[in-house]
Amino acid sequence: MFALHLVSFLFSKLQEDPTKKVDRFLHAMRLHDDQLRDISARFQAEMKKGLSGESNAAAAVKMLPTHVSSTPDGTEKGQFLVLDLGGSKFKVLHVKVREGVGLRRGEVEMEEKTYPIPNELLSARGAELFDHVSESLKEFLQEKNISLEKKHPMAFTFSFPCEQPALNQGLLLNWSKNYRARSLQQKDVVQTLREAIDRTGGMNIDVLAIVNDTVATMMTCGFEDRNCEVGLIIGTGTNVCYMEELRHVDLVEGDEGRMCVNTEWGAFGDDGTLKDFITEYDREIDAASINPGKQTFEKMISGMYLGELVRLVVLKMAKLGLLFDGYVSEALRTKGKITTENVAAMEENKNGLKNTRDILTELSLNPTPDDCVAVQQVSTIVSFRSSNLVAAGLAGILTRIRQNRNLRALKITVAVDGTLYKTHPQYSKRLHKVVRRLIPECNVRFVVSDHGSSKGAALVTAVAQRLASRKQQVDETLAPFRLSQEQLQLVKARMRAGLEAGLKTRGSSAVKMLPSLVHRLPDGTEHGNFLSFDLGGTYFRALQVKLKTGLQQSSHLYHKIYTVPLEMMQGSGEELFDHIAQCVSDFLDYMGLKNARLPAGFTFSFPCDQKAINKATLVTWTKGFNASHCEGQSVTDMLQEAIKRRNDFDLDIVAIINDTVGTMVSCAYEDPQCEVGLIVGSGTNVCYMEELNNVEKIKPSCPSEGAEDRDEGEKDEANISQMCINTEWGSLGDDGSMDDIITRYDIEMDQNSLNPGKQRFEKLIGGMYLGEIVRQLLLDLTRGGLLFRGRVTDALKTPGIFQTPYLSQIECDRLALLQVRSILQQLGLDSTCNDSIIVKEVCRVVSRRAAQLCGAGMAAVVDKIRENRGLNHLNITVGVDGALYKLHPHFSRVLQETVRVLAPQCDVKFVLTEEGSGRGAALIAAMTRQKQEM
Repeated sequence: MFALHLVSFLFSKLQEDPTKKVDRFLHAMRLHDDQLRDISARFQAEMKKGLSGESNAAAAVKMLPTHVSSTPDGTEKGQFLVLDLGGSKFKVLHVKVREGVGLRRGEVEMEEKTYPIPNELLSARGAELFDHVSESLKEFLQEKNISLEKKHPMAFTFSFPCEQPALNQGLLLNWSKNYRARSLQQKDVVQTLREAIDRTGGMNIDVLAIVNDTVATMMTCGFEDRNCEVGLIIGTGTNVCYMEELRHVDLVEGDEGRMCVNTEWGAFGDDGTLKDFITEYDREIDAASINPGKQTFEKMISGMYLGELVRLVVLKMAKLGLLFDGYVSEALRTKGKITTENVAAMEENKNGLKNTRDILTELSLNPTPDDCVAVQQVSTIVSFRSSNLVAAGLAGILTRIRQNRNLRALKITVAVDGTLYKTHPQYSKRLHKVVRRLIPECNVRFVVSDHGSSKGAALVTAVAQRLASRKQQVDETLAPFRLSQEQLQLVKARMRAGLEAGLKTRGSSAVKMLPSLVHRLPDGTEHGNFLSFDLGGTYFRALQVKLKTGLQQSSHLYHKIYTVPLEMMQGSGEELFDHIAQCVSDFLDYMGLKNARLPAGFTFSFPCDQKAINKATLVTWTKGFNASHCEGQSVTDMLQEAIKRRNDFDLDIVAIINDTVGTMVSCAYEDPQCEVGLIVGSGTNVCYMEELNNVEKIKPSCPSEGAEDRDEGEKDEANISQMCINTEWGSLGDDGSMDDIITRYDIEMDQNSLNPGKQRFEKLIGGMYLGEIVRQLLLDLTRGGLLFRGRVTDALKTPGIFQTPYLSQIECDRLALLQVRSILQQLGLDSTCNDSIIVKEVCRVVSRRAAQLCGAGMAAVVDKIRENRGLNHLNITVGVDGALYKLHPHFSRVLQETVRVLAPQCDVKFVLTEEGSGRGAALIAAMTRQKQEM
């Protein structure tokens, strides 16, 4: 008989290859690469929709955040319990991570027991189901002699779609896999489990995490392979998870780091996205399922459906007379008679045709060799379509990861679990091949994740414990930088006391409160051409300022910037002022003003004792300057002597001012309410208009300067009753009054500075110092094993290597982690995502403290002005300059918030003043010249 079939087979081969016949019949299932790329693009679009807060509710692919924010780094350890619930049975496990004697690094030891779930509990009340689980858990502990009194951390593998508000919360969205337990949808299943444990009694269990099986699969692999950031299940059902950039996950607060997202990709196509790829067999499968219209992608892929898809195709071909001479057995008509295991057996390399014949014979069919070849080809096409669709979806995920990280090439590992992937003889090879063909720019490694759903859940809990422990230690380190409102109120009170004491002639004060001899602010009548020079840091600026009056009141600036080399900042005073004179000479040549002898204002941003508006004696250097033989000397005289040594130009210096004074005056030129000047750059300082009768330091003759104005009748009493005070507030704390705020990191930074024990307040705020404070913190955290795996580089040990501009880059909202990694690479540090998050937090607390302290000091100043004038409410403008205020993304906001809280009776407007100190010096020169001409 079989010989006759063989003859028939050979004859039919001459007529038509049965595989080609099947290929034509199932052409809709044979997907070429362009179609797969199209499906991949559609899936990427669905992922984006699911991640968006605006479109998630309508998205078929839900993209559920898991709150798993870190994969294992190999240091995890401990003992954990695991409950694994997802099928007709559940498991309880005791997992030891690097706890056993003689275990190699990364090794895990497990004890487990499987418990059945009675069928009636699958549709009973949820409390009854979980009572059974809890009682089985207690039985396991007793059987394994595990202490009931000791507190046990536990992970809960729950393989059903859940919305997770937190790592240890899971709101059940819907049951699947024949589960129908009542009263649990939209309820927290973790809380339900805890309540069941309490009812059972006698156990001390802490449920730390609820985990989807895909997440657990990824974490198991990630314990030994740090490149593993995708988990894939291809078994009875299918799903995938991956590490997404948190900034793209709208459903979770925060935008730093990564979070594992459970895609629930089985629902891809539920909204019709795949309608042009769905065949009549897929529609028939769906119509006969327990959830019609749901899990479209899963029904085209997973092991629950592949055997049935093959049966439906074979059945139709038989009815059309294309198989078995048109004969259809009752078994072939019966749902479920061809299983996915049958499909795998039919595709075996050696015995595939024999297995096919045996399976068909068991279905009461009498297949010819052609029939066997054709049915085997049906199985191949159906399973090949499955692996092709998985490859297309996976290609979409890997492409998104690569693009998220702005990489040309991506090296990544995919952890895989599931019976279809592990037992089908050809499935994995086909999947790997197609993935690599679709995304050649990705180097993808596939790893089978043994015991993934159980071991991985324990590892999620271990990682959560590790991160929680590390976060606590980091928080403890950073705690001294987090200032309370009570501490800020104390700083405000101490600043206020320093301001008051500095105005007195008796006693001493760390806050010097230096009179500037500027009695009034510009009124718009200032006009003419002036020179202005500005020295206050590593740059010297020379400007020509043209002031115009009338309806077109304005100023025009022409400037040139010169560097001040470090060797001159810290060399001799003669060399420094010779360099300044050289810069002035060059600027006058550049502007063609060598013979013009325009009046000049000189912004000199260091503490000075002002003898007259154009006479100032340097009290002390700050901001890294330490030129010799300058302190106690006249600034005007030192500059004029340097000009004489050159003997190629003359300079008429009519005013010397501090940069804060120049900033305030420049802002007041535009805004008459401006009576405060603030600098927050390399250093920090403030000036403000003080009532003259509060300034005991002013000699009795000083008010006569204002009296001249009064005699002329051009200025009212108010304009001669005030004087601008250069507070030099950076020295607050030099007397020890800030010792309870200053940390050990500040002390170490201060001791290594050019002026130990001086400018203590400035060293908490100024841009010259913040980067070094951050470096000291990073070094300490690294030595403590909390950063960079404890590896300290020589660069990290180098003072000054972490520059303050890095803080501004690191704290930028969107590209922060890319900036962090780039900066850390420059320091020779290989950072993980969590390292980068910690570095950003260090930068944040240091810069926030700086802004808060600056705000507390400003609150003291504006409240003093308000009380000086006997006002219940003060409206005032602060003119601001300085790179830290201008460039740091959050400094200005925190500063202003602090002032609002600490000085609620003051409405303070902060106005950024470009070129403030330079234009301000010209304006004061103009006001001085006006006065001299009167």
